[in-house]
Amino acid sequence: MSSSPGSAQASSGILDQLNKTSSAEDFFTLLAVDYDPQLLNVARLHILRRMGQYLVSEDFSGQPDTVVAERCKAVLEKAYADFVASSPIDQRVFKVLKDAVKPPKPPTFVPLTTLK
Repeated sequence: MSSSPGSAQASSGILDQLNKTSSAEDFFTLLAVDYDPQLLNVARLHILRRMGQYLVSEDFSGQPDTVVAERCKAVLEKAYADFVASSPIDQRVFKVLKDAVKPPKPPTFVPLTTLK
């Protein structure tokens, strides 16, 4: 069975390619987004994680591949810009970094009168 242009398979082409991409550089190349290799070396996982956070709110159903590719490009550019403007520590996209700034929980108070 062959698929015609404009079918669901054709419209998911860029998403399929992104799913098969294995490096941050490949994401930037595939979506034609310029980047500074030094910044990417420091923040690659943070940028891709932020991109994923932004993509969660996107709905690509029924969209042509060109629209999906442009939206993905815009989202990657936005995620990258977050880390041009500040550091991974400032952005805190990973739980371990978020937890590092949470105030410690106060100890649970157990009155002596409750002990037997």
